[in-house]
Amino acid sequence: MMKRLLGPVMLAMLATLTIAATPHPVARTETIVFAGGCFWGVEAVFEHVKGVSSAVSGYAGGTTKSPTYEGVSTGTTGHAESVQVVFDPAQVSLEQLLQVFFTVAHDPTQLNRQGPDVGTQYRSAVFYSGAMQQQAVQAYIAALTQKKQYSRPIVTEVAPLSVFYPAESYHQGYLALHPYQPYIVINDKPKLDNLRRTFPSLYRETPST
Repeated sequence: MMKRLLGPVMLAMLATLTIAATPHPVARTETIVFAGGCFWGVEAVFEHVKGVSSAVSGYAGGTTKSPTYEGVSTGTTGHAESVQVVFDPAQVSLEQLLQVFFTVAHDPTQLNRQGPDVGTQYRSAVFYSGAMQQQAVQAYIAALTQKKQYSRPIVTEVAPLSVFYPAESYHQGYLALHPYQPYIVINDKPKLDNLRRTFPSLYRETPST
């Protein structure tokens, strides 16, 4: 009866108003950059963390503009091999990402090296975006230090992110493309196994793209 009284024109207007009033979810992501040795393994670890939408290998922390892999490898650019992690804080918290970084992605007590790779370009670092991330990272490191989580001091650099340069395309998704390369098998696949074992609720089998 009400539909007959309103008529088709009025019904169409009401439908439009209803659609316009329906709230749309707002996508919210955050970005942080981690450095912990060769970026192949660090990227692979975060690609398998739930809530991470992308993990990109690249360079950060230096002064050289538009760095290349060859240049960074010399240790003269100031840049570190790094991974830009974009994540949804509604699915995975920054603290959880820090747990992964400091537990399975690398050894934060190795100064200017990581495993077989030596040089400032392989240093441990977190490049933060904003004061809240800075405080969270510093507080997390302080808590690890207070608990004496490691037998040696944590040497992780904590610095603001000025610019991130994506690495060459052949470095992206390197572990997935070269799973049987000896370096990957020896140094990086164990990190994924450790992630699966240590953080089963965060691990996902299919990596982000």
